[in-house]
Amino acid sequence: MVAVDLSGKHALVMGVANHRSLAWAIARSLHQAGATLCLSYAGERLKSSVEELAASVPGSLVLECDVTRDETIDAVARTLESRWGSVELLVHGIAFARREDLEGSFVATSREGFQTALEVSAYSLLNVTNRLLPLLERRGASIVTLSYLAAERAVPSYNVMGSAKAVLEQSVRQLAYELGPKGIRVNALSAGPVSTLAARGVRGFTDMLKKHAERAPLKRNITQDDVGKAGLFLLSDLASGVTGEVVMVDGGYSIVAW
Repeated sequence: MVAVDLSGKHALVMGVANHRSLAWAIARSLHQAGATLCLSYAGERLKSSVEELAASVPGSLVLECDVTRDETIDAVARTLESRWGSVELLVHGIAFARREDLEGSFVATSREGFQTALEVSAYSLLNVTNRLLPLLERRGASIVTLSYLAAERAVPSYNVMGSAKAVLEQSVRQLAYELGPKGIRVNALSAGPVSTLAARGVRGFTDMLKKHAERAPLKRNITQDDVGKAGLFLLSDLASGVTGEVVMVDGGYSIVAW
């Protein structure tokens, strides 16, 4: 039997909002495998819920990080340099689009809304990786970000987030190519619809869940646990030869042609 032992490894998990977050599902799996965690949050509104989750993980850190402000990313880097000295595992679960740009017509997306969605949901992966690079390359690292099928297909009501996820997936490939010689792997995990805080902002999400369960070969919806296990695999040495990939965790939904 092959066991996953992440003892002695440090994981920065970004994008946790509450116990339903996919980033939290991955964080929980990493903790169970022995990793030390740091959870980041953006804004006071999320602070208490993230601190509550962190309280269930002995020894974890909680740091504020607004990825639209470089100084907060640098502050996280300084704290982790002081406390840990290196970061071996990075989970990027950050995504945001303004409600009006999700609920309205895609063709009417505002310039500001388009820029905001891409900056927060895609550029942040590059910026965080760059600003944490000295910590990531010190012992070699694995990075996982969260994508969705809308990166390659038209999904009703997903609108500008589909564009952001497409940019995110190409960024994964480019980062994997550039950082591979430094011993850093970069992959994306593309999960089927799961009831998270972000997903509930997509109009028609309940119907999306129903159709997914009907059409997916496994005939069920994906769970947080499914995502947590897949994230653990990609971040661990079990996936030591895997980089630049977008791994679908959707019960097979994406392979069906009708």
